[in-house]
Amino acid sequence: MIEQILTRKNLLQAMYKVQKNHGSAGVDHMPVTKLSELLSIDKEELTEKVRSGRYLPQPILGVEIPKGNGKTRLLGIPTVTDRLLQQAVLQVINARFEYEFSDSSFGFRPNRNAQQAVLKAQGYINEGFQYIVDIDLKTFFDEVDHCYLLQLLYRKIKCRETLRLIRKWLRSPIQINGKLVKRRKGVPQGSPLSPLLSNIMLHELDRELERQGLRFVRYADDFSIYVKTKATARKVGNNIFKFLKNKLRLSINREKSGIRRPVQFICLGFGFVPTYVKGERGKYQLVVSEKSWGSLKQKLKTITRKTTPMSFDERIEKLGEVQRGWVNAFRMASIHGKLKELDGWLRNRLRYCIWHHWKKPERKRKNLIRLGVDQEHAYSWSRSRMGGWAIAQSPILGTTITVERLKKRGYISLLELYNQLRPNTALFPMT
Repeated sequence: MIEQILTRKNLLQAMYKVQKNHGSAGVDHMPVTKLSELLSIDKEELTEKVRSGRYLPQPILGVEIPKGNGKTRLLGIPTVTDRLLQQAVLQVINARFEYEFSDSSFGFRPNRNAQQAVLKAQGYINEGFQYIVDIDLKTFFDEVDHCYLLQLLYRKIKCRETLRLIRKWLRSPIQINGKLVKRRKGVPQGSPLSPLLSNIMLHELDRELERQGLRFVRYADDFSIYVKTKATARKVGNNIFKFLKNKLRLSINREKSGIRRPVQFICLGFGFVPTYVKGERGKYQLVVSEKSWGSLKQKLKTITRKTTPMSFDERIEKLGEVQRGWVNAFRMASIHGKLKELDGWLRNRLRYCIWHHWKKPERKRKNLIRLGVDQEHAYSWSRSRMGGWAIAQSPILGTTITVERLKKRGYISLLELYNQLRPNTALFPMT
């Protein structure tokens, strides 16, 4: 297997993949743009070290990134060379595990996504399985047992050199605030191999759930089980808690885990509310959770803050990126009304940025005249003592900096994007 990994074709594919991801540099500060040079100059030396077992991975750079709840998550960034080799290993071993993964597992797998996971959850709920065992694994990526994971890998990988290489990556120290910290468990998020390794570990959980004949949905370390009665939910929850603790040596977050009803349940940013259509009693439709709305609004607010140093065109470009990503992720939900309301707020934020950018009264007067305001009103509004936000919501800017004028500058509304991307459920096959 190690020879397959080290072929020129496989290494080049890995290099293009790593470069496409535009990741940050690791502890050696080497950027991804240097990978081409590395393969052209040091390829033979690098492959010989890996082949002979002399290759020693460098420490992982630990970076804390903010989470939505105000806490931080530790991200591990391997060096570019290690990312190249990990991607090369992933491309070879992935097929050996992928074919046996569960149909109810959707995270970090080809041709599978979060939308499919949510639709499957909605399907179970609408079939009457409305007691949900919602389990949150406590710092899963930091708690993975290396010995057990290597045993699972050995079932499919008999190549000693490949296993030795993976073991070295698992045991690489992590550099946090300039200090090296030993690692004896965990799979740091940020490496190309960590998604596959997490799926290999949690596939054992999938097998146990399937053995018990349970309906479940798993997206990486987020999973939920669907049953018809509360008593069954309690029994299942206790059994799975014991399995996770005794077999996989993982613990659950008791504060975030529990038995939910559909209206209390959040699945990958989506909520569920009853439909009130005649003949659809007991059915639920998808909505966006309050947390996901709050996250979007905070991103939009940051981009459209008047003191953020960027040009109007840069704001529009960044807004487009955020809007497309968010609407694409939540396009299955019923959010027409909220998007319309949010669009009005966002346009006023843009008007406020324009008004603030004009700064001096005389410049404001001239620009209002250019937009079609008569001399008298242009003068009085340019000298107004009203706050900028109040003026942004006033008719003077609403009738001059119109939606059509904003569109000419590249603005596209959330509602327009939603109508373009609104899916047919046939676009989300379950298999």
